[in-house]
Amino acid sequence: MKDQTEQKISGVQVISRAASILRLLGRQTNGLSLGQIATAVELPRSTVQRIVNALASEGFVSTGSGSGTIRLGAEIQSLAQATTTTPADRLRPAMQQIANSTGETVDLAVLQNGHMLFVDQIVGSQRLRTVSSIGERFPLTTTANGKAALACLDEIDATRLILAELKSSGESRKLAPLLAEIDSIRGGALAVDEDEHTNGISALGFGTTDPSGEVFAISVPVPSSRFAQVREELVQAMQAAQASADAR
Repeated sequence: MKDQTEQKISGVQVISRAASILRLLGRQTNGLSLGQIATAVELPRSTVQRIVNALASEGFVSTGSGSGTIRLGAEIQSLAQATTTTPADRLRPAMQQIANSTGETVDLAVLQNGHMLFVDQIVGSQRLRTVSSIGERFPLTTTANGKAALACLDEIDATRLILAELKSSGESRKLAPLLAEIDSIRGGALAVDEDEHTNGISALGFGTTDPSGEVFAISVPVPSSRFAQVREELVQAMQAAQASADAR
């Protein structure tokens, strides 16, 4: 039992030392020699040699002869790239979930400079469907994704953006009803656009805040001619996807 415990402690110690060497090499992109590594991590050169050899055999470091020839290997870089995901990657499963459930087009937009910028889309399988172009910009107060994004902000920031949009568009809509609508979305309702932005197109949407602080919105636009017919189905699909997106 004592031998097993000592082996476990020794194994953890080796992992810790290997991690220290990898972190050091991550900071020294020009590479280091065995002696330089040993000095920096305060380990015997022979110990560093064994650890570096083991890491090299797995591709975690690359080695050569001379000074400054031990660097991070291709396997470390591959692992780093594999863990790099964009917000669109994170939200894509929720979008696909809605598309699979409804057959409708699903859009992803990000709040940027007072507008909603479309950044991803899954085109629906319905014969009559709505499709917007990636890179298009849409307003906040007349779209489902815009209202959903506003609901992710505090009241002061949301009010500021709403007033700026109303002023720039010259619209005479009252602020109070808009704020009340945004507040209801904060309370759990889906954002709705019924022929507000484009005549003949209606939509539902919900917002989410990325860990980086960016605000995104997933929306489902459908021809208004069938909106009432599919609305309940859309609500159920989007609420399920919203719960999934929030859990990620």
